[in-house]
Amino acid sequence: MKIILTHEVGSLGIAGDVVDVKDGYARNYLIPRSLATQWSAGAEKQIAALRQSRNDKKIASVEEAQAARDSLQSNPVVVSAKAGDSGRLFGAITTAEIANAIGDRAKVDKRRIQIAHPIKTTGEYQVKVSLHDGVFATVTVNVVAG
Repeated sequence: MKIILTHEVGSLGIAGDVVDVKDGYARNYLIPRSLATQWSAGAEKQIAALRQSRNDKKIASVEEAQAARDSLQSNPVVVSAKAGDSGRLFGAITTAEIANAIGDRAKVDKRRIQIAHPIKTTGEYQVKVSLHDGVFATVTVNVVAG
């Protein structure tokens, strides 16, 4: 069966790849878990648009990634969130909020941000951001009540 991967699957490929797999593997595992969709011309166009948007968010060269790393590590990122009197947040800070706060300084996809523990109180936190293959930045996130 011909399928289009919607997420990275270790032994098959990355999102957007068109692969042939056995019918049972596709019907019983990949498609029910939303890891793939059945191939069609329309689905392939949709995945091509998804792949293009991911490439737009991706940093092209190692030199760009190193420059972005230096910029991110030198200046803390400020994230504002609703908090109670004790500094406890109403919810947790997500990777999407951190990616939005980074904004213009670097192209960062929310899936490339790693938070060690959920951020649920105001204060300073260290998060790891993968900018390129082998280029990581440790970013200081300052969470303030807002």
